[in-house]
Amino acid sequence: MSGRQKVLLGLLAVALVALFVVAVGAGRDDNGDPGARYGFVDRLGALGGERATVDPATVSADCADKTGRLVFSGVCVVRVADPGGLRTLVLRSAARFAVAAPAPGDADLTIRDEVEPASDGTGAVAKVAVDKATEVGLSCPGLGGCTVVVATT
Repeated sequence: MSGRQKVLLGLLAVALVALFVVAVGAGRDDNGDPGARYGFVDRLGALGGERATVDPATVSADCADKTGRLVFSGVCVVRVADPGGLRTLVLRSAARFAVAAPAPGDADLTIRDEVEPASDGTGAVAKVAVDKATEVGLSCPGLGGCTVVVATT
């Protein structure tokens, strides 16, 4: 190893230690807010571009009223065609509903969530990661019916 390489390696080591010290010193003692948005993280996400969503035309279900609109009471199974890569299935409703979907990749895991309407009146939103043809189960709690829309945002 030449002298120049040793100097560069030393500078890299000093920079890594400095970054670690800054990261530890900038930390907070609280647990944080999982629902909060952080500007720096949002800007980093914007650099990677927008996440692609599932095209509503590639979604089918027995409970489909029309393309992208699902009307049901009880349970509805939504079939998503192979998106050709990792996409986000966005489901929106004015009322609460439950979702059960397989995890993407090779994981042998089913994710379940009951989605509640937001306090700001924007309704309930579920975002499901899809990377292959899959079936997503929706259920409508209570005795009434549910209307869920497959959204693009």
